[in-house]
Amino acid sequence: MIPVITIDGPSGSGKGTIARLLARRLGWRILDSGALYRLLGLAAQRRGIPLDDEARLAQLARTMEVAFDDERVLLDGDDVSLEIRTEEAGNRASRVAALPAVRQALLQWQRDYARAPGLVADGRDMGTVVFPDAPLKIFLTASAAERAKRRYNQLKEKGLDANLRDLIKEISERDERDRNRSVAPLRPAPDALELDSTGLSIEQVMDRVLDEVRRIWPDQGV
Repeated sequence: MIPVITIDGPSGSGKGTIARLLARRLGWRILDSGALYRLLGLAAQRRGIPLDDEARLAQLARTMEVAFDDERVLLDGDDVSLEIRTEEAGNRASRVAALPAVRQALLQWQRDYARAPGLVADGRDMGTVVFPDAPLKIFLTASAAERAKRRYNQLKEKGLDANLRDLIKEISERDERDRNRSVAPLRPAPDALELDSTGLSIEQVMDRVLDEVRRIWPDQGV
C-alpha cells in the first residue's frame, strides 16, 4: 500500500506550504487538489461555461488537459500558475467544487495520483473522501483574520493587487460555502490531528507534523 498523508483545511490555513515542505522532506509526490478545481474554474471561464452547469463542468473535468511541471501548472499547454492563485480563481473553485458530478469526475484522477514512494495530499476532503484510509490525516486551520493576512502578504509578494478587508470577507464567505455544501463539506476526519496554526510559525507547525510522521513511519528518518 502506498503511504499517504492528507492535509486538509480552509483557504489560507497554510496547508499548501506545509504539504510542499513535507513532501520535499520525505521525497514523496504532492497532490494540490485545490489547483484542480481552480483549473476547472479557469477552463470553464475560457470556454464560456456557466459555473452552475454541472453536466458540462463534469465533462470538462474529465477532458481538460492539465500538467504539473515542478512549480508550474499548465492548462491546455499554457502556464497558468499565477492566474489560478488569484482570489477570483479561488472563488470560482469553491463554486465548482460544490457540484457532486464535478467532484466525482475528479475523484479517481486524485486517487490514481498516489504512487510510490508516497503521497502528501493537500485539499479540503482528502482525509474524509479521497483517501479515507490514509494512516496520517492532518486538519490545519487558523482564524479568518490570520488567514486573510497571510493571503494578503502572498498576493503582494507576487505583485498582485489585494485588499485586506475584502480578503477577510471573501475568506469568511468561502468558509461558509465550503462547510455547508451538500457533498464533501469541509470538516476534519474523525481520526485527523487538528492543528490551529494561528500565531504559530511554519517551523512550529512542521515540527508537530513531523512528530506524527516519526510515530507512524519511524523508518523514514525524518
